[in-house]
Amino acid sequence: MGNKQSKILLIYTGGTIGMVKEYQSGVLKAFDFKKVVDNIPELGQLGCAIDSVSFKKPIDSSNMNPTHWVSMATLIEKNYAAYDGFVILHGSDTMSYSSSALSYMLENLAKPVIFTGSQLPIGDLRTDAKENLITSIQIAALKEKGQSVIREVGLYFENKLFRANRTTKINAEQFEAFASLNYPILAESGVHLKVYHENLWRPVKNKPLKVHIALDDRVAILKLFPGLNRELLTGVLNIPGLKALVLETYGAGNAPTDAWLLSDLKKAVEKGLYIVNVTQCSGGSVIMGRYETSRELEHMSLINGRDITTEAAITKLMYLLGSQVSGKSFGTIFETSLRGEMT
Repeated sequence: MGNKQSKILLIYTGGTIGMVKEYQSGVLKAFDFKKVVDNIPELGQLGCAIDSVSFKKPIDSSNMNPTHWVSMATLIEKNYAAYDGFVILHGSDTMSYSSSALSYMLENLAKPVIFTGSQLPIGDLRTDAKENLITSIQIAALKEKGQSVIREVGLYFENKLFRANRTTKINAEQFEAFASLNYPILAESGVHLKVYHENLWRPVKNKPLKVHIALDDRVAILKLFPGLNRELLTGVLNIPGLKALVLETYGAGNAPTDAWLLSDLKKAVEKGLYIVNVTQCSGGSVIMGRYETSRELEHMSLINGRDITTEAAITKLMYLLGSQVSGKSFGTIFETSLRGEMT
């Protein structure tokens, strides 16, 4: 399914994949991206043209923020017509956040944008970087009848291609660092590269790419826990300028029934704060009203996050707020799957 004519642009943002260990301190630091390509001579055997561009200063993924997402989206917009696919090398810690954000920012995407990285530096003897990079490029180059097979933002790691906005990082030490518990994988690399076509996102045909770079970061995440006190809740709900909150609840969207908790949440909603109910479980969905402990949340019109990940929820809020969606339709639009991020 490969295409010899495919042109792929590698975008190096930083991350372990392009790092080297300092001899004396043992600390990992980013090094020249050109050396990353030099370390993988196999790239010349892939049958596609590969160009690369790098952030002037590589970013450790812990330092990623919306301005870097805008830089990535702008690079893709600038080079969209010239390339058949894009591979973004990124640190794994915040890869699910960045890739989720890009999925919203790149509306009508008709070409693959594949995020990948590694748990070990590319020069390490046991590195996972080579396979992740080589297969990501192969996936980005896939075509059928002259059209890209993948037409969405994906995340490739340890033999699996995921829909990016369905992923979460689950392990800091194993090569299998990511999971997508609420949506099946898009492709799998073994002896053969198998694509699960039935799971792929299909954008509306013949619509031009529209890149959204206005993001509003006046958002927050609050995870419920036994012993959460009113002072903490009040402090979060009264953050100056706060516009939206991801509330990580228990199980299927449940919360304590303390009168003060429900009262404070209700007042915040009435004042115009958007609160999204997301389960803090790695898998499963919010089903408000299923239990008595979520019925009151449903009555106060909390936005139902269903099976969206926290990463996809917080970036979706930034995107919708930046798009200046009206208050009346905000909840309805959030509860609508825009890029396959929710079932």
